[in-house]
Amino acid sequence: MNLKGNFTLFLLLFCATIFAQQPVTVSGTVTEGTSGDPAIGVTVLVKGTNLGTVTDIDGKYLLNNVPAEATLVFSYIGMLTVEEPLNGRTTVDMVMHEDVQALDEVVVIGYGTAKKRDLTGSIVSVSADQIADRPSANPLASLQGKVAGVQIVNTGRAGQDPEIRIRGTNSINGYKPLYIVDGLFSDNIGHINPSDVESMEILKDPSSLAIFGVRGANGVIIITTKKAKMGQTIVNLNSSFGVKEIYDRVDLTTAAQFRELYDEQRRNQGAQPYDYTRWNADTDWQDEMFRSAFITNNNISITGSTERSRFYMGLGYTGEEGSIQTEKFSKITVNLNSEYNVTDYLKFGFQVNGAKSKTPDAKGVGSIVRAAPITPVFYDYTDPATGKTERLLHTMPDFQRAQLWNPLVETFIRGNHNLGVNHRVAGNIYGEVKFLEHFTYRTTLSLDFAINEARAFSPVVYFYNPDIPGKENAQDRQSVSQLKSTEYAAQGDHILTYQDTFDDLHSLTVMGGITTNYREFSLLEGDRSELLDKIYFSVPNDNQDKWWLTSLNADGARNQYDSNKNHQWRRFTMSYLLRALYSYDNRYLLNGSFRRDGSSVFRGVGNTWENFYSFGTAWVVSEEEFMKGQHLIDYLKLKGSWGVLGTENTGTSLYPTYPELTSVGSAVFGPNENIIPGYTKIYNVQDLKWEKTYSWEAGAEIALFNQRLRVEPVYYNKRTKDIIVLLDSRGGAFNSLENLGDIENKGLELTASWSDKIGESDFSYSVGVNLTTINNKVISLGRDEGDAIYEGMARTVAGYPIAYFYGYRVKGVYQNNEDINQSEPNTLFAVKPGDLKFEDVNGDGVIDQDDRTMIGKPTPDYTYGLNINLAYKGFDLGVDMMGVYGNEIYRDWDTSSFAQFNYLTKRMKRWNGEGTSNWEPILDPGRAINRAYSSYYIEDGSFFRLRNIQLGYTLPKSLLERIHMKSLRIYTNVQNLKSWHKNSGYTPEIGGSAVRSGVDEGTYPMPAIYTFGLNLTF
Repeated sequence: MNLKGNFTLFLLLFCATIFAQQPVTVSGTVTEGTSGDPAIGVTVLVKGTNLGTVTDIDGKYLLNNVPAEATLVFSYIGMLTVEEPLNGRTTVDMVMHEDVQALDEVVVIGYGTAKKRDLTGSIVSVSADQIADRPSANPLASLQGKVAGVQIVNTGRAGQDPEIRIRGTNSINGYKPLYIVDGLFSDNIGHINPSDVESMEILKDPSSLAIFGVRGANGVIIITTKKAKMGQTIVNLNSSFGVKEIYDRVDLTTAAQFRELYDEQRRNQGAQPYDYTRWNADTDWQDEMFRSAFITNNNISITGSTERSRFYMGLGYTGEEGSIQTEKFSKITVNLNSEYNVTDYLKFGFQVNGAKSKTPDAKGVGSIVRAAPITPVFYDYTDPATGKTERLLHTMPDFQRAQLWNPLVETFIRGNHNLGVNHRVAGNIYGEVKFLEHFTYRTTLSLDFAINEARAFSPVVYFYNPDIPGKENAQDRQSVSQLKSTEYAAQGDHILTYQDTFDDLHSLTVMGGITTNYREFSLLEGDRSELLDKIYFSVPNDNQDKWWLTSLNADGARNQYDSNKNHQWRRFTMSYLLRALYSYDNRYLLNGSFRRDGSSVFRGVGNTWENFYSFGTAWVVSEEEFMKGQHLIDYLKLKGSWGVLGTENTGTSLYPTYPELTSVGSAVFGPNENIIPGYTKIYNVQDLKWEKTYSWEAGAEIALFNQRLRVEPVYYNKRTKDIIVLLDSRGGAFNSLENLGDIENKGLELTASWSDKIGESDFSYSVGVNLTTINNKVISLGRDEGDAIYEGMARTVAGYPIAYFYGYRVKGVYQNNEDINQSEPNTLFAVKPGDLKFEDVNGDGVIDQDDRTMIGKPTPDYTYGLNINLAYKGFDLGVDMMGVYGNEIYRDWDTSSFAQFNYLTKRMKRWNGEGTSNWEPILDPGRAINRAYSSYYIEDGSFFRLRNIQLGYTLPKSLLERIHMKSLRIYTNVQNLKSWHKNSGYTPEIGGSAVRSGVDEGTYPMPAIYTFGLNLTF
């Protein structure tokens, strides 16, 4: 009986096993957890296979031939992925819940963090993976084209920081945003390794900026560096190397073309033909100066954590050669941070970032594009007395010799003769305690210390000049310069935060505190030189250890070229802070902030304290009951904010209430007839106060089609009042510094992205676009047009954009004397056929100074970016594109009345007789009208750039586990592959100051950068 029973049991188990192995048909319904509505387009996949489907319009799905013991994987963009074992079931219903991390992204704000959905303003967060693998020494450079409202002008120079303007130029006195690194206020972040950055938040709206008081008006960029994660011990290596190449060259004439144009020019001037006997070279100076440059970025980090403590250490090295020979930048960085939890409610920690950088011996490109191509580069000179041969640089022709040296002087002789070393350490210590359940108190003490040192040696330079016997010295002295600057900042933040939720409906976060900030700067600089006839022992040209001030004039003798300089300043600010974030049922949001700043800057006139404040409100419409029945809009927030922001700008003086003195002559006094000099203030001090920016914005955040499409339109308006303006004396009134300026910036920002996965495959993609419009206008600037600010061709005055180009509008070229007689008389210049013809703008029948007008502006009408990311299995491809539209560039490097420069190739189409050209004037630098500021020198500044392409492959985990690695990604990157632009210079990216930008004086070229790298974690 027992045998029979056992056999029967075995048979039942065998049948059950066979039955379990039979494929089954599985069906079910997938719904959304928040609304209970059908979840459309959810991927349902049998784990470990390619068998899968997607839910239909009713949320239903059906799968055939599914193993009875299989596991189903339910996934959708914006939803949490769920794995569900079948265990023999044929019906499996699933409820999908929102991915809280995706929808409730936590962002860093001033003095704390918050969920993005609880905020009423415009904060953009950029994660580490968007910047870490890019070949940029400064992480800010990699933001270009990624963030609406942020205009970034990069440079091709090795190691140089980018220029950043957030929502336009607010003031004539500055535009730079505030940088905050782990809570510490800073003016730049060049000491940070991009691989050490965890995230960057860009704050643009008044509700998030007012808490920064006098330093918030120009925008804020918050950088959070990496820290250890709980429960993880990780070693990461990120390394890349590559080359830089310059492809965009300036289109200049060859030697034959130059001779043709220069001969014609001399005929036009009535001069004899030039003798080219000794000037028969055909030199491409761009080939001589530019090179393929090497670049490498490396970072290794170690993180460790226990139940109570966390530790992170990152070490980095960046090496970057410049595109001009002998230029090289290097930087060593270290990032240390540690945190220890004494108890569950008490913790302490510290953060340190340090860097040592060697700045490149930066060279200009002006001489490269101006040098005549008929000049040989070198000459092997033999001294007739000694018979010794040495290679000398060839001098330039006499028509440019006085103004221009052989460009290779800067590399062949003076290369690596400017030595700069910068040291910087910035960090903080902090303590945080939680008490009474809802309160958190945190004290942070921060310090930033920087020492910058530089010295340079300029030796006597000798050329070969075929016009004279022997070798020619081009200067009469050797010189050494040396400087040292020290910058120090100390900051203390004492912050109390209260956070609670009431009745599951009311959420309230209140922050209050006190913060102090002290800064000081000092600079010492000196120059020493020895005249040629006083040099008994030359400073060694190849020994950097001798390039110190003490190497020259050790006997104390001085000459007119020697100098000593010094400069120093101090500032202190104390502030009271208050901010409240309130949310009712995740539907109705209120944000308010207040900051009272007291500063030493305006203490001299009694305006020590000033208040800054903001409020914002938002309505999450998608949380309303009337939105529950629809399937189009997943998330909709309408938002707006208004605030008063501050700026530290103080005009031309760091101590505006204490004007400097200037000499006003001298007088003879006393019986000994002593000569006593007289001094007066350079301006009168008025009731000065802080510049203020009154800003508001309105916008929306929208998510559609099951979180696939996200759109965020925002309209912004910023008006900066009380701008500090220096007024010139007029009508007996003395110069004065007053708050009389007013500038407005307004426009639209649009950000949109689409993320999706194609069907049941492993292929996913995302597309992101951003667009910004900028409308800049000076409302007032002093009393009237007489107070306009001129910086060459750049003019700033009421009624126009800041720093617009001011000059004459060209309408053609005078073809003959009859054309001159029938045109408006030019009262400014004596014109001849071949000269530029100016437009009578005001219609008074004559050409005079009143016909000057706006001929261009450096501020673009639009900036835009396009980002595409593709992923398939372990492969990923990212493409970034960006551009600007509607701005102009003023070309200011190809004309001179004292020297003849090389010609742009377009001058081959010059006017050389009636009907030959109606735009390119005659070749004759003596015609002053053709050198006047005019639209002839205006070029289109719009451009479109293929900014970055990166292809990577991440090895599968199954392979990595065999070699004890957590992840390994290899990648190749191409930056600045191609730019489509219309200007004649090397690059359309041209920065400048607040009142003079977009002027091309020979801008450094932007190279294409090809790199290969790997990111390894174990």
